[in-house]
Amino acid sequence: MAKKTPPEKRSASKRPGSVTGKDRSNGSARRSSKASAPSAEPLVEPPVEERAGLKNKVYLPELARLQIELVKLQEWIRHEGLKVVVVFEGRDAAGKGGVIKTITQSLSPRVCRVVALTAPTEREKTQWYFQRYVAHLPAAGEMVLFDRSWYNRAGVERVMGFCTEEEYREFLRSGPEFERMLMRSGIILVKYWFSVSDAEQESRFQARINDPTKRWKLSPMDVVSRSRWLDYSKAKDEMFAHTDFKQAPWYVVNADDKKRARLNCITHLLSLIPYEDLTPEAIELPPRQSDTGYVRPPMTDQTFVPEVH
Repeated sequence: MAKKTPPEKRSASKRPGSVTGKDRSNGSARRSSKASAPSAEPLVEPPVEERAGLKNKVYLPELARLQIELVKLQEWIRHEGLKVVVVFEGRDAAGKGGVIKTITQSLSPRVCRVVALTAPTEREKTQWYFQRYVAHLPAAGEMVLFDRSWYNRAGVERVMGFCTEEEYREFLRSGPEFERMLMRSGIILVKYWFSVSDAEQESRFQARINDPTKRWKLSPMDVVSRSRWLDYSKAKDEMFAHTDFKQAPWYVVNADDKKRARLNCITHLLSLIPYEDLTPEAIELPPRQSDTGYVRPPMTDQTFVPEVH
């Protein structure tokens, strides 16, 4: 697919990055890839090249193909006992939830699960900052998708003043060390940042306001974030400066076009974890047991859901 200028300005320089896990003699070796090293976001967004949205006749067949590949990846993760963590961060209304739903649509919740934590309780506020996230890390044969993560401290908590300066600085120091600990334990860590332009975020916020089925997505905190766009830009830049490192780079997803963002993110994720096709073979169903001697109870003895449609 054609490349598009990202809506949030970045430097053109490239730096190597890799997703790490335990070395395995069976072929699930580590693979390196590259990620852009972002620079400061400008107050005024640069012009974005306009192009038509991706048509369903292109999007749907490609999505179906990728979802088959995700099933293959799932079976490989289960077979090899891999432990995978994928972090989804980015602007509000950048499409993180849509990508996560698209990934999990064809997968088993017993293998691939989503973690979307609420604000910490008073008890959790007294714990080691990373403690409540550790409880949700994967066991062997599991993949966990974090819809927001420990990076709340570098984003909303920093901008809205929910943490002290000391707590914030400590996070910038300890965050990379925490992630190195995860990778040394055998966890494959992938981090995505979803980048969306000011104009596109405004459009999506308005769509949520006008749609009663989506209005719940627009929290009071989201509304405030619109008025503090620049503060969030500065927080994101500083977060990248401290936590975008070779072993666990940030992969930036251009998310102005939701369909392209989903396809690009899934394609990239599949490229990071080598896997083999372990799709189960076709199953032949055995004949149904004979109902000789069985008498079904009267239908009137059961309570049915009213058929109003």
